[in-house]
Amino acid sequence: MIALEVHKKGTLSGHQNPIFTVENGPEPSMLFTGGNDKGVVQWNMDTLAFERVLCPVQSSVYALHLLPGTNLMAIGTRSGLVQVVDITTGQSVAKLEHHQRPVFDIKSFRDKPELILSSEDGTVSVWDTAGFRLLYHFKVAEQTVRAIAISNDEKTIVFGTKDGKLKIYSALDYGLLMEIPAHNMPVTSLIFSPDGRFLLTGGRDAKLNVLNAADFSAVRSFIPHMFTVYAIKYHPTLPVFATASRDKSVKLWAADDFRLLRTISFEKGLEGHLLSVNDLIWNSHKEQLVSVSDDKKAMVWDVRATH
Repeated sequence: MIALEVHKKGTLSGHQNPIFTVENGPEPSMLFTGGNDKGVVQWNMDTLAFERVLCPVQSSVYALHLLPGTNLMAIGTRSGLVQVVDITTGQSVAKLEHHQRPVFDIKSFRDKPELILSSEDGTVSVWDTAGFRLLYHFKVAEQTVRAIAISNDEKTIVFGTKDGKLKIYSALDYGLLMEIPAHNMPVTSLIFSPDGRFLLTGGRDAKLNVLNAADFSAVRSFIPHMFTVYAIKYHPTLPVFATASRDKSVKLWAADDFRLLRTISFEKGLEGHLLSVNDLIWNSHKEQLVSVSDDKKAMVWDVRATH
């Protein structure tokens, strides 16, 4: 039975406003954060220090996504504009101008050159990553499409909507396959498990649902936090996943039986965040967990398994 030790490694300070999103770079020591500031910030995970402002932005950054196998970072903003920036030069290589409302999530495929954006306008757009041409756009919901998850076999895409539903589409032709009521409030986070067995969904209703990824039937549902579940992220090697919430805490769970392993918060004696935790990522440099918050800080956590 797995047990975890958690220690705070450091704090990345410098943002003047809340941080909404965090993403790894093409090199393990690179980390990027974005929020309600005028730029996307690059950090050095070796020194836990500010590296540079990757690029200026004109409105808040809600999503960062590194295109697999490239040095290109897609930056989704409150205005609806998505910039694609070359990390090596800091230069913009494309501006994806389609959505008129905020872009909340960005995902791409391993095996085909397409980028998917979801927006507050209730629509999704699909772009060719070779030339960044708009390929498709379609309406998914009447209101916000907050989260995207692509199945491990890249055959299906799941969108989480403001009305608490999961909209499941074919990744081949972008046709709607099914619609599932999942939460009583907006869906705020989605992820498929690394082994492909489960789809995990988090919502503003503070629930976490576990679905069978094969047929999307319910496996279990529980309340992991007091408020909104903003992020769910699996550890790169351990059978562990982390959740982040508006209740200011980060929690670590066993991936096999969904047992709570550790809570990262002031209430539990760790120097955690003072405000809502908005996003998480596991950084492969030292398999550290990074959390970002409305308190303007990114925190780096050492997580070690003990048996």
